[in-house]
Amino acid sequence: MKGLKGSPALKVQVMCEGIRYTDALGRAATHSMPNFYPYRFKQGEHDPTGKGLATIPYLINTRDGTEIRVLGNGDSPWHVEGDREQGYVLIDDRSGQREPVGFEPLDPWMTHKTSDGMPLAQAGLQTHGDMLVINVAPGCEYFLHKHDGRSMRCAFCAYGAPDERTAHLGQVTGQVGIPQRTLERMAEGLHAIVSQTTIRHIYLVGGSLTDARKEGERFLQLARFVKRENRYGIPVALGSGALPDDQIEQFRREQLVDFVCFNLEMWSEPLFAKVCPGKNRYVGYQRWIEALETAVRVFGRGRVYSAMVAGIELDPEHGLEWQEAARLALEGAEELCRRGVIPIYSLMWPPGGKERPDYHERIRGYFEALNLGYSDIRKKYDLHFSPGFMCHRCAYMQIECDLDRQEAAA
Repeated sequence: MKGLKGSPALKVQVMCEGIRYTDALGRAATHSMPNFYPYRFKQGEHDPTGKGLATIPYLINTRDGTEIRVLGNGDSPWHVEGDREQGYVLIDDRSGQREPVGFEPLDPWMTHKTSDGMPLAQAGLQTHGDMLVINVAPGCEYFLHKHDGRSMRCAFCAYGAPDERTAHLGQVTGQVGIPQRTLERMAEGLHAIVSQTTIRHIYLVGGSLTDARKEGERFLQLARFVKRENRYGIPVALGSGALPDDQIEQFRREQLVDFVCFNLEMWSEPLFAKVCPGKNRYVGYQRWIEALETAVRVFGRGRVYSAMVAGIELDPEHGLEWQEAARLALEGAEELCRRGVIPIYSLMWPPGGKERPDYHERIRGYFEALNLGYSDIRKKYDLHFSPGFMCHRCAYMQIECDLDRQEAAA
């Protein structure tokens, strides 16, 4: 089987193996977008902070513009040397490979405030390269429910329930509408971000509601407001759950979004039920696929996507070796593409899988096989990632756009 080469190969290897803490990585954190997950020093590892935790950068930028999510790992063979003035270098201890890199910068807006004193960093906005993610209602109702003692949250998700952590956004359990002041603060942030950096994509996301129609109402409100404020003509993608057909048609009728991305997450109904119990209970596997098919009919081929979680199925509880997991995922890629839906595979690190000594080898073998096979499937169905929806400059845990760019250059 052919293998990955160049930047895609480097990206997958670093995402799977992580990066070890160094003083240089700590220095980079002072002027870079901070990682959501702090670096956790393993037992016996040198800890210059004395706290067991350290802030590290969120994203690596290679010389050719490839983005790589930073995973802190005290056992990693990769580390960073250098400084801001002389530049940073990513080094593989095994081979001596050296790659000049930078880090996603800490843009000024991240330290600014809204007109009423709210930090813009808390206004429900986040950037991934040239993508602006708008998430003004991140609390997910699935976290509030249990059935037979089992939480309805998705197994990989860290959103959390609507609680004191979302109070600054005015999100209240049971309240569908987004407060006007929350939307106004978000708009201030949107304009500040566009004035300071290049944004080519806007992605609307949020926590799920157990009632799909109510979720649709919330996203209609958000999309209408963003359309009013988006005087820049930046393409907008709807990242809600699977909505009722008439609401999908409403988004198109009002020309509120350019793309739709209903995240099925997992192919195969048994895996979907295990990994996404809330989505399975309140929406259903078949209904999710039907909503994607409706979106293709309404918006057209090439404008409908589904983010898929790649790797969580390697958790021991699912009993899959990486070869079988890749085969199953590729079966799903074929079925979705046949329907005109373009899946996107985001690498996830299965927490239980770390119990195996071949953890990194398994996750890397799986992700490489999946993406190489999926590239051929997209060609078969003549489906391409629209540059308005996603490109290599915002794909930080996915490599489809990196592979496409590499092939186009060749």
